[in-house]
Amino acid sequence: MGTMAGGVGGALRLPGLHGYAAEFSPYWPGRVACAAAQYYGMAGCGTLAVLEQNEAGIVLLRSFDWNDGLFDVTWSENNEHVLITCSGDGSLQIWDTAKTKGPLQVYKEHTLEWDPAVGKSLCTFKGHEGVIYSTIWSPHIPGCFASASGDQTLRIWDVKAPGLKLVIPAHQAEILSCDWCKYDENLLVTGAVDCSLKGWDLRNIRQPVFVLLGHTYAIRRVKFSPFHATLLASCSYDFTVRFWDFSKPNPLLETVEHHTEFTCGLDLSLHNRGQVVDCAWDELVKIYTPSCLAVPV
Repeated sequence: MGTMAGGVGGALRLPGLHGYAAEFSPYWPGRVACAAAQYYGMAGCGTLAVLEQNEAGIVLLRSFDWNDGLFDVTWSENNEHVLITCSGDGSLQIWDTAKTKGPLQVYKEHTLEWDPAVGKSLCTFKGHEGVIYSTIWSPHIPGCFASASGDQTLRIWDVKAPGLKLVIPAHQAEILSCDWCKYDENLLVTGAVDCSLKGWDLRNIRQPVFVLLGHTYAIRRVKFSPFHATLLASCSYDFTVRFWDFSKPNPLLETVEHHTEFTCGLDLSLHNRGQVVDCAWDELVKIYTPSCLAVPV
């Protein structure tokens, strides 16, 4: 534990668990959920760890175990205690951090949208020709979401009009992550196995609006800043987290090298401006403020 560059932060080790995803709570400043798996996700069980940052560092509030690896996590947007994870067995789990046992519910369908009150998926969307690695709701357009796939495409969907809305052949490699800009309804970013990040304007998909190069292995996750229209962060199998401003001639702002294994999970806080959480296969979850975010960009 201790202080990281640019602000108060800390690290917590999850022994025997390899981190795949980390996300700040939209309700509680300093609270983080981490999805992790034993044996690098190849075998064994999974754990949902709920962490809290305080003056002493990071403490483990609660953990929940599942009988297969957990590979992603997100907080409910209408209940501060509820989380959803996804597992290597193809199921989704709903957890309540106010309860000691869990999960509340398990869904064993491969779907992209569902309603916990209904108990089954509302819609199924088909079209990709490879593994779907990432989906993200548009923060601007109700019912619209994007998906990134091993078939090398980014696709845009609309729940109100089942069927494909837009196909973008974004990379000549598997796409592992995508995110929607919080300030521009037409701008998305993709991160791929080809080590590049690309920005896409939905009004003109013939060419990317930016290409960011610097990672040396596959990009596992990419997130736009909630506070800066042109700033984003990415983490990679090259063990680094990188911060970028695509409006600048030299877009790479900072490279953080504090993990010793594949870095898979990444999020930026909505509450504490400039604060970042990440997790990696080295069993560590870290909360910190990189120096490039410690001052106005």
